[in-house]
Amino acid sequence: MTAETLRATPAAAGGTSADSNPFDETQWSTPYGLAPFEQIAPEHFGPAFASALKAHQAEIAAITVDPRAPSFDNTVAAMERTGDQLDRVAATFFNLAGSHTNPALQAIEREVGPQLARHSSAIHLNADLWARISQIDADAEGLGAEERRVLDRYRTRFRRAGADLGPEAKERIAEIASRMAELGTRFSQNLLADESRYTLPLDGEDDLAGLPPFLREAAAEAAAERGGAHSHVVTLSRSLIEPFLVFSTRRDLRERAYQAWTRRGETGGETDNRAIITEIIKLRAERARLLGFDSFAHFKLDDTMAGSPDAAMDLLREVWAPARQRALDERCRAGA
Repeated sequence: MTAETLRATPAAAGGTSADSNPFDETQWSTPYGLAPFEQIAPEHFGPAFASALKAHQAEIAAITVDPRAPSFDNTVAAMERTGDQLDRVAATFFNLAGSHTNPALQAIEREVGPQLARHSSAIHLNADLWARISQIDADAEGLGAEERRVLDRYRTRFRRAGADLGPEAKERIAEIASRMAELGTRFSQNLLADESRYTLPLDGEDDLAGLPPFLREAAAEAAAERGGAHSHVVTLSRSLIEPFLVFSTRRDLRERAYQAWTRRGETGGETDNRAIITEIIKLRAERARLLGFDSFAHFKLDDTMAGSPDAAMDLLREVWAPARQRALDERCRAGA
C-alpha cells in the first residue's frame, strides 16, 4: 500500500475522508492535547506522514545551510526544536499500531518503517550537518553541563549512525537501516499473527483448576470473543498466558501453553521468523564491522554502562554463583 493509495482510499467509517484530516489541525482541542482517536482513520496517516516528513526535511535543511558560524543554539538546539509534526503523527500511529492494530494499520506500518529509517539516515549521514555539529566549541561558547551533555549525545548518536564513514559505507549503512526496519516490522507482525491465532480451550472444571476468579472471567471473555465454541480459552496475550502459567495446577495444560508461547514465529509458513532472524543477525554484524566494532555485541554495549561484552559477562559471572547458591538454599528449605 503506497502513500498515494492511502490518499485515495475512502474512509472505513464515519463518512470522513483524507480531505478532512485531523493531522491538518495545528493543535487538537482535546483534554491535554491528546490525539482525537475517534476521528482518525487509517487513510489519514499516509498524507500525514508525507507532510510531516517533508516539513522535517525542510527544517533540517534550513539548519544545514545556515550561513552563520555553527553554534550550539543554531545547530543542536535548533535540531531539538524540529520535528514536532512528525513526532505527533508517529506517536499517534505507533500508539494505535501497538495497542489496537488492524490489517490497514499493519500495511501502513510495513511501508512507513523503512521510510522513517531512510529519513533518519539522511539526517545522521548528512556530511554538512555533521560538520556543523563537529565544529561547535563548547568551551568558547561557555556551555553549561546540560548543554555539553546534549552536544556529546548528538555527536555520539551521529558517529554510531555512520557520520564518520566514507560515501560507499554510508550508502550501505543507510540500506541496512532501511532493511532492518522492514525486517523488524515483519518480525513483530508475525509474532502478533501467531499470538492471535492460538487458543487453548479450557472446558470443564478440571481444565480451570487453580485459576482465580479474575482469570476465569478473562478466559470466558476471550472465548466469547472467538465465537463461544468453548466456555473458556487461553490465548497468547500476556494478560492471559502469564497468569495462566502462574496459577494453573494442570501441568499438562501449562506445558502446552508454554510451548505455544515459546514457539511463536517458528511454526512454519508465512509467519515463520527464522529466516528473518538469520538476516537480522547478518545485517547487525555487517553494520558493526562498518562502524569499526568487532561484533554487534561490542557495538551495542559500547554506549552503555557495561562498555563491552567482556565486562557484561564478568558481571553475570559474579552474580551467577551467589544467585545459584541462594536458589539451591531456598529449594532445600522448601523441601524441608
